[in-house]
Amino acid sequence: MSIEKKLYVLKVVSGHENKIKNYIELEAMRSNWQDIILNVFVPTEKVYKIRNGKKVITEKTLYPGYMYIEVNEKMITSEVLATIRNISGVMNFLGGNQPQALRDAEVQKLFGRMDEMLDRGESMLEPFIINESVKVIEGPFDGFVGTIEEINEDKKKLKVVVKIFGRKQPVEVNFTQVEKIN
Repeated sequence: MSIEKKLYVLKVVSGHENKIKNYIELEAMRSNWQDIILNVFVPTEKVYKIRNGKKVITEKTLYPGYMYIEVNEKMITSEVLATIRNISGVMNFLGGNQPQALRDAEVQKLFGRMDEMLDRGESMLEPFIINESVKVIEGPFDGFVGTIEEINEDKKKLKVVVKIFGRKQPVEVNFTQVEKIN
């Protein structure tokens, strides 16, 4: 029997995407639906924040309140759809009672965006802004306070103007070598 994969969007309670994903996977195993429910995923991106001078990396849901379920279109039944709908935290399929699978172009766009997130690595949760005050927390200028003059997103570097011996001096630092001043 051939497999015809289709991707459906589930609307779920925001903030509970991973818990619901685990419930669906558990239900698929318990009901022996591994041939029907092929994959369940929640697109995420890695973000970091500087906390107490340390870089803390977390995962942020790319589309809060939504998750994706890949199914074998030829084997999906109304019983499987109803069981998924009745899982705690699942609101409904996109399309309501007549779920609509994503078109191939939409799937390619989604996976392209996810691949882009993987290639980019982690990004800053609270991005830097020009003329914002920051404190250097690492390197030869540790302890100096300055103002951001330039931001290089690609290299993840900042040009910060600090005062050294009463003179303004531009220095180049990595994103992780500074923290925002509140």
